[in-house]
Amino acid sequence: MNQQSFNKDPAAFLLSLFEIAIKAASPEQIFEKFLPKNTNQRAIVIGAGKAAASMALALEKHWQGPLSGLVVTRYGHGVNCRHIEVIEAAHPIPDDSGQAVAQRIFNLVENLTSDDLVICLISGGGSALLSLPAPGITLNNKQNINKALLKSGAAIDETNCVRKHLSAIKGGRLTQACYPATIHTYAISDVPGDDATVIASGPTVADPTTSAQALAILKKYKIHTPTNVEQWLQDPRSETLKSGDPTLKKSQFTLIATPQQSLDAVAQKIKSARLNILMLGDKIEGESKEVAKAQSEIALKIIKQKQPVSSPCVILSGGETTVTVTGNGRGGRNAEFLLSLANSLGQQSKIYAIAADTDGIDGTENNAGCLLTPSTYKRAQQLNLDLSRHLENNDGYSFFKATNDLIITGPTRTNVNDFRAILILE
Repeated sequence: MNQQSFNKDPAAFLLSLFEIAIKAASPEQIFEKFLPKNTNQRAIVIGAGKAAASMALALEKHWQGPLSGLVVTRYGHGVNCRHIEVIEAAHPIPDDSGQAVAQRIFNLVENLTSDDLVICLISGGGSALLSLPAPGITLNNKQNINKALLKSGAAIDETNCVRKHLSAIKGGRLTQACYPATIHTYAISDVPGDDATVIASGPTVADPTTSAQALAILKKYKIHTPTNVEQWLQDPRSETLKSGDPTLKKSQFTLIATPQQSLDAVAQKIKSARLNILMLGDKIEGESKEVAKAQSEIALKIIKQKQPVSSPCVILSGGETTVTVTGNGRGGRNAEFLLSLANSLGQQSKIYAIAADTDGIDGTENNAGCLLTPSTYKRAQQLNLDLSRHLENNDGYSFFKATNDLIITGPTRTNVNDFRAILILE
């Protein structure tokens, strides 16, 4: 697109920014430069996440030595690898397939020696996909608690704190299983702040959270806690791997893609189009509808007062918002964000926006996210759609499907969380 394309086709311009964000986090594009100089070693490969299969494929392309192993990814996110087995399982609620493959991965790395090398490929979604319940905890326990946490509005670090302490493989326990082998983890971050202990619930790193904190989170969000779960969280055995554990001496961790890297790549495109940019960063959290209200205030201030930047410009942000589900509609956090943004802005002829998840899935629906354009309002009026009512019912998907504003990419096989851009024309 040329420099004035944002004026000729603003919606297409926003979609091109989203494509840049995804490409900047593609394992095929970025993995090679993070590998060690000596790739002639034999390695056992394990992994979990929405990008695990594409990471495995990229590793096979660039690794010179013998490879074998097993990774798990979400249904529909698999690819054909030559040496590494790829299994698909459910996300965000774990299923029997995820439990079975987690046990297989655990068994694969037991009884290794100090001469062995394990490569662990981790990305967002790994928490649900790598589901091996702790002793006395059932898969059904984990499924019910996961469902409740997803609806509660709990932040990702809170959700993963609980997941770690109900798991036999997360919170550093995978590193313990690999010892005394050397384990090198390559990760794609999908969490605000790129905290290694939160990405996929940190299966190969020390965990600073405690079982008492996990129990407090369940109580905070009034989540039903069965007796066996409460008893386990009060048992010292439920504690995760802590800093200073000797098994960590043979564990290395490398981030190969982050949300901010994708935002920076997008920012270069925006600057080349001679647009001003307001970068809000990659750590945006909170209720989707409240984040949208705050960003709508910024957008209106730019239009009315040309502050804090002047138009034409783009407000750019990433992170992971949440939705406290009170209705029975359909839609992920990005659809909710745009629905609230539209409700707060009112009809504006100068504002276009996109909100989408870089993994290609907004919540549990088939869309990556949605677009908001001036014509969205017109189509909604013609269809007698009530913005406020859809927002109250957490029904952003149905709204934007009716207005023909869904973004459907299919699985992108990477995941650096949400991408939001608000384009304000002169």
